[in-house]
Amino acid sequence: MIEVYTDGAASGDPGLSGAGVYIKSGKESYKYSYPLGNLSNHEAEFHAVIKALQVCKELFPQEILSFRSDSKLVVEAVEKDFTKNKDYLPLLNKIKQEASSFPYFFIKWIPEKQNKHADELARKAIRSN
Repeated sequence: MIEVYTDGAASGDPGLSGAGVYIKSGKESYKYSYPLGNLSNHEAEFHAVIKALQVCKELFPQEILSFRSDSKLVVEAVEKDFTKNKDYLPLLNKIKQEASSFPYFFIKWIPEKQNKHADELARKAIRSN
Protein backbone atom coordinates (compact mmCIF):
# COMPACT_ATOMS: atom_id res chain seq x y z
CA MET A 1 0.00 0.00 0.00
CA ILE A 2 1.23 3.46 -0.92
CA GLU A 3 0.73 6.26 1.64
CA VAL A 4 0.17 9.67 0.06
CA TYR A 5 0.03 12.97 1.95
CA THR A 6 -1.26 16.03 0.09
CA ASP A 7 -1.58 19.69 0.93
CA GLY A 8 -2.53 22.83 -0.93
CA ALA A 9 -1.69 26.34 0.18
CA ALA A 10 -2.35 29.86 -1.06
CA SER A 11 -0.74 33.16 -0.17
CA GLY A 12 -3.93 35.19 -0.14
CA ASP A 13 -7.30 33.72 -0.96
CA PRO A 14 -7.11 33.65 -3.91
CA GLY A 15 -3.42 34.21 -4.37
CA LEU A 16 -0.24 32.49 -5.44
CA SER A 17 -0.74 28.84 -4.60
CA GLY A 18 1.08 25.56 -4.51
CA ALA A 19 0.57 21.86 -3.99
CA GLY A 20 2.70 19.56 -1.91
CA VAL A 21 2.79 15.79 -2.30
CA TYR A 22 4.67 13.45 0.03
CA ILE A 23 4.58 9.73 -0.79
CA LYS A 24 5.77 6.82 1.32
CA SER A 25 6.33 3.46 -0.32
CA GLY A 26 8.06 1.01 1.98
CA LYS A 27 11.35 2.61 3.02
CA GLU A 28 11.31 5.05 0.09
CA SER A 29 9.81 8.53 0.14
CA TYR A 30 9.06 10.90 -2.72
CA LYS A 31 8.58 14.67 -2.47
CA TYR A 32 6.92 16.97 -5.00
CA SER A 33 6.16 20.70 -5.06
CA TYR A 34 3.90 22.15 -7.72
CA PRO A 35 3.42 25.90 -8.24
CA LEU A 36 -0.23 26.35 -9.25
CA GLY A 37 -0.56 30.05 -10.02
CA ASN A 38 -3.48 32.11 -8.70
CA LEU A 39 -6.00 29.90 -6.89
CA SER A 40 -7.96 29.77 -3.65
CA ASN A 41 -6.67 27.59 -0.83
CA HIS A 42 -9.49 25.08 -1.39
CA GLU A 43 -8.75 24.84 -5.12
CA ALA A 44 -5.08 24.22 -4.30
CA GLU A 45 -6.11 21.38 -1.97
CA PHE A 46 -8.07 19.70 -4.78
CA HIS A 47 -5.17 20.19 -7.21
CA ALA A 48 -2.76 18.60 -4.72
CA VAL A 49 -4.82 15.38 -4.73
CA ILE A 50 -5.00 15.44 -8.55
CA LYS A 51 -1.22 15.93 -8.87
CA ALA A 52 -0.59 13.11 -6.39
CA LEU A 53 -2.87 10.74 -8.33
CA GLN A 54 -1.01 11.60 -11.55
CA VAL A 55 2.34 10.85 -9.90
CA CYS A 56 1.00 7.56 -8.54
CA LYS A 57 -0.33 6.58 -11.95
CA GLU A 58 3.20 6.93 -13.30
CA LEU A 59 5.16 5.41 -10.41
CA PHE A 60 2.72 2.99 -8.79
CA PRO A 61 0.17 1.74 -11.33
CA GLN A 62 -2.23 -0.85 -9.91
CA GLU A 63 -1.17 -0.21 -6.30
CA ILE A 64 -3.54 0.36 -3.39
CA LEU A 65 -3.50 4.07 -2.51
CA SER A 66 -4.13 5.49 0.95
CA PHE A 67 -4.36 9.28 0.76
CA ARG A 68 -4.28 11.67 3.70
CA SER A 69 -5.24 15.33 3.61
CA ASP A 70 -5.86 18.00 6.22
CA SER A 71 -8.61 19.48 4.04
CA LYS A 72 -11.99 18.39 5.40
CA LEU A 73 -13.64 19.97 2.36
CA VAL A 74 -11.73 17.81 -0.11
CA VAL A 75 -11.95 14.60 1.92
CA GLU A 76 -15.70 14.97 2.43
CA ALA A 77 -16.29 15.88 -1.23
CA VAL A 78 -14.42 12.75 -2.38
CA GLU A 79 -16.03 10.47 0.23
CA LYS A 80 -19.56 11.73 -0.50
CA ASP A 81 -18.92 12.22 -4.24
CA PHE A 82 -20.60 15.60 -3.88
CA THR A 83 -19.80 19.29 -3.61
CA LYS A 84 -22.22 22.19 -3.43
CA ASN A 85 -19.68 24.57 -4.94
CA LYS A 86 -19.92 24.36 -8.73
CA ASP A 87 -16.31 25.65 -9.05
CA TYR A 88 -15.04 22.51 -7.31
CA LEU A 89 -17.12 20.07 -9.36
CA PRO A 90 -14.63 19.76 -12.28
CA LEU A 91 -11.84 19.19 -9.74
CA LEU A 92 -13.85 16.50 -7.94
CA ASN A 93 -14.61 14.84 -11.28
CA LYS A 94 -10.91 14.90 -12.20
CA ILE A 95 -10.05 13.20 -8.89
CA LYS A 96 -12.67 10.51 -9.56
CA GLN A 97 -11.33 10.00 -13.08
CA GLU A 98 -7.69 9.70 -11.94
CA ALA A 99 -8.58 7.46 -8.97
CA SER A 100 -10.51 5.05 -11.19
CA SER A 101 -7.16 3.79 -12.56
CA PHE A 102 -6.39 2.13 -9.23
CA PRO A 103 -7.91 -1.00 -7.70
CA TYR A 104 -8.42 0.78 -4.35
CA PHE A 105 -8.27 4.45 -3.46
CA PHE A 106 -8.86 5.59 0.10
CA ILE A 107 -8.76 9.12 1.46
CA LYS A 108 -8.96 10.21 5.05
CA TRP A 109 -8.71 13.45 6.96
CA ILE A 110 -5.74 14.03 9.25
CA PRO A 111 -4.92 16.99 11.51
CA GLU A 112 -2.53 19.62 10.13
CA LYS A 113 0.21 18.62 12.56
CA GLN A 114 0.33 15.14 10.94
CA ASN A 115 0.76 16.65 7.48
CA LYS A 116 3.96 18.66 7.94
CA HIS A 117 5.88 17.19 4.99
CA ALA A 118 3.18 17.99 2.45
CA ASP A 119 2.60 21.43 4.00
CA GLU A 120 6.31 22.33 3.67
CA LEU A 121 6.26 21.19 0.03
CA ALA A 122 3.14 23.26 -0.73
CA ARG A 123 4.75 26.37 0.81
CA LYS A 124 7.95 25.73 -1.14
CA ALA A 125 5.83 25.65 -4.33
CA ILE A 126 4.32 29.06 -3.48
CA ARG A 127 7.79 30.55 -3.10
CA SER A 128 8.83 29.17 -6.50
CA ASN A 129 5.80 30.64 -8.35
